[in-house]
Amino acid sequence: MPIAPIVGKLRKRFIFDLSLSLGLGTAAAYGYHLKAIERQEQFYLKLEREKLSQK
Repeated sequence: MPIAPIVGKLRKRFIFDLSLSLGLGTAAAYGYHLKAIERQEQFYLKLEREKLSQK
């Protein structure tokens, strides 16, 4: 019966590692996405200002 507690610990550790990696990965991807959108918005704002200044 000494194997049962070890298996339970491994299962809990696996679930913890999996949920932590998914959570951190999602947070990092969300942060990257926000920065990419900000760069895109700045580019189009600059483009629009250039277009308006030429008129």
